[in-house]
Amino acid sequence: MSDQSDHRTKTLNFNVGVLGHVDSGKTSLARALSSTASTAAFDKNPQSKERGITLDLGFSSFTVELPENLKASAGERYDSLQFTLVDCPGHASLIRTIIGGAQIIDLMMLVVDVVKGVQTQTAECLLIGELTCQRMVVILNKTDLLPENKRQSAIDKMTKRLHKTLENTRFKDCPVIAVAAKPGGPEAPDTEEPQGVSELIQLLKKQTYLPQRDPSGDLLMAVDHCFSIRGQGTVMTGTILQGALAINDAVEIPALKVTKKVKSIQMFRKPVSMAMQGDRVGVCVTQFDPKLLERGVVCTPGSLRTLYAAIISVRKIGYFKGALSTRAKFHITVGHETVMAKVQFFGLPPGSANSTSSEQNPLETPFNFEREYFYQDEYVTGLAEGSTGRDPEQWALLEFERPVTCPSLCLVIGSKLDTDIHANACRLAFQGRLLQGFEDKNYTETGLPKLRIYKTKQKEGQVERVTDDYTVIGRSLFKKETNLQLFMGLKVTLSTGETGVIEGGFGQSGKFKIRIQGERRAEGGMGKRYTEHT
Repeated sequence: MSDQSDHRTKTLNFNVGVLGHVDSGKTSLARALSSTASTAAFDKNPQSKERGITLDLGFSSFTVELPENLKASAGERYDSLQFTLVDCPGHASLIRTIIGGAQIIDLMMLVVDVVKGVQTQTAECLLIGELTCQRMVVILNKTDLLPENKRQSAIDKMTKRLHKTLENTRFKDCPVIAVAAKPGGPEAPDTEEPQGVSELIQLLKKQTYLPQRDPSGDLLMAVDHCFSIRGQGTVMTGTILQGALAINDAVEIPALKVTKKVKSIQMFRKPVSMAMQGDRVGVCVTQFDPKLLERGVVCTPGSLRTLYAAIISVRKIGYFKGALSTRAKFHITVGHETVMAKVQFFGLPPGSANSTSSEQNPLETPFNFEREYFYQDEYVTGLAEGSTGRDPEQWALLEFERPVTCPSLCLVIGSKLDTDIHANACRLAFQGRLLQGFEDKNYTETGLPKLRIYKTKQKEGQVERVTDDYTVIGRSLFKKETNLQLFMGLKVTLSTGETGVIEGGFGQSGKFKIRIQGERRAEGGMGKRYTEHT
């Protein structure tokens, strides 16, 4: 067992997401970089082979000596660095899978076809990267397709264009490198050496940092593949998103509502006794039917919640065209699931402090069931406010079409995935964090009444008569059976400009008495404003 623990402490795992437009050559690049392919790598999916497109998250890895820039911070614990390449699909309709992969990556490699440049999907990958990752490297692939005498000038031109595209993102000034991962294209013989790949490995080494890995807390592992080994059990391969895992631990598979015991753990075919956040592992547990869990999550028993609805913080994605409307349906990616949900937006009451969000902390005003919120017909942008240009702080109630299983405070992305995949438009609509979840199937009766959202409504009535300079009798606002106690103290505006408040009923026919603030100037009609809780 000692050599197992030894291996565990010697190799630092660093997850690199390989994203990009369909056919930009991501899989060829991953193949060129890799020495060991793990079980899920390089598309076993028959549909994918047919189309020549990566359909599921492929994983492969290669190991290098610990780079100089990591020796000071990690030299005592590690002597080698393993790059795990998460090859995310680029096919437009498979954006759900990309989002699933993007939640586990430490560095993003954005692969761009040097001939075609930035395409719609490339931009969507860039957005997902911005939401989930701190660092990026851009790879201009297929340089072998450029005529040799114009190659360098074409690369320089595309590099300049990419820097321009990235200047308003968090990846401003990120490195751009040119390669030919598979000279001659997918059908060419493997005798052709990839160009620029050894330089890319050096660049990746320079970009690495010591990721914050925390073994504490509940286990959460994203499973991307599952199969049986006769006589041993069922193996799940995936990446540990949080917590740690050891032999003999009990783990829950929430989708199947079963708990299983861990029999053995491997990291890229080497046995280990434990693994922690950020590690890519194969976990053998007591037997169950692997067909029941091709993808999903595994966790510490009882740690995940199954939600019927949720409250999230919400921020619109700038590239999304069109309004975000209350009652509209969006594809919601939460944890490792994508599900349709009906959305209702709400914010702080107009004029309240903190109604504009801080760029540094989008959760500056914590959500609180004790406070009142203002109903919104749609997401309000900073431009609509005529304010500083920053969007006011807002939240959304999501009502899922089917229950979802996820950890608290996880990233939430709302998309319109039913938009035409060939339309040149961004389909990612908003992002946020899950703040509160409703676990009761009858949440509309048990949970929603705690949510205090109000609408401003207006009604108009007439002045019946004036009794003195400060009192007016009004009619035609209430039915005679209305309980006027509910409306006492609400504000009334006369058509002549005076304001007053409802003092109570007058007689039995729904008339009411208004106390004017300041001296009354003239008779006339009036409008009554009041707030109604929904």
